[in-house]
Amino acid sequence: MENYPRSPPTASGDYSGAVHLRLILWILLPSLCAASLQPAAPSTSSKIWVGRYAEFEDFLRTAEIVESKTIAIGVTAPQHVFFKPGGLAAGGALKAIEPGILGGYWDSYKSEIAAYKLDRLLELDMVPPTVEVRVGGRRGRPASLQLWVEHAIMLKDVQERKLIAPDGAKWDRQADQMYLFDDLIANIDENPGNLLFDPEWNFIKIDHSRAFTPTLKQPFEIGKMLVRIDRPLFDRVKRLDRAAVKREIGDLLETGALDALFRRRDEIVKDFERLASQKGAANVFVP
Repeated sequence: MENYPRSPPTASGDYSGAVHLRLILWILLPSLCAASLQPAAPSTSSKIWVGRYAEFEDFLRTAEIVESKTIAIGVTAPQHVFFKPGGLAAGGALKAIEPGILGGYWDSYKSEIAAYKLDRLLELDMVPPTVEVRVGGRRGRPASLQLWVEHAIMLKDVQERKLIAPDGAKWDRQADQMYLFDDLIANIDENPGNLLFDPEWNFIKIDHSRAFTPTLKQPFEIGKMLVRIDRPLFDRVKRLDRAAVKREIGDLLETGALDALFRRRDEIVKDFERLASQKGAANVFVP
């Protein structure tokens, strides 16, 4: 399944796409909660990289590409590349997006790598392993190479096929985690085409090339679109160490982007703590 198309972008500064995504998940939630009473069929997670991060990163850096094809949907047109058989994975998504304005938006292959590294710092396990490689040899163009997620479907496929997840609470918890992550990295391009689900209904996030800009705007407003979060993730976000983040992704970000990330972080923490004081901590912070 070709799982890397992206929907047409919204207008600059317009977060109607984010609002639309939140509404989609809210509409689906009642049926998901009802379905949670039904026993789930045995299934296998597509997150084969969990607990094996360094192993998959090393594999992606050295994997021999034997075939590639362009994904025609979207403005960045990533390559679906196929590796020599016998390795850890069958393929990946290759993006050689030079940092700059593309189609009216800031786009960069570096943001794909930064999203994976920050995901690791926050222990989310939503973003597949992503590394920097060279297209055309050691002196070729730099690009991001992300593990291709097998046996996954997009949110828009869930809608079209009217599929129902077995655990509504798990769905909702992961959705809130995703929204918080998008607020933190200023991911303005979350849409039903870049949110994947594996057979165990785990959320898997792809396509972050438009994130990590100096903007202070957040696509999912806390208190309106995002009204609760699990306490462990909130605490990890609150404890994010600037030096550690700079060490991990500082060289991947443009001027001002790191400062903006921590200003957004501070606003996220402040807004959630304010919401907790209004509604009660137990109604905002989920164990």
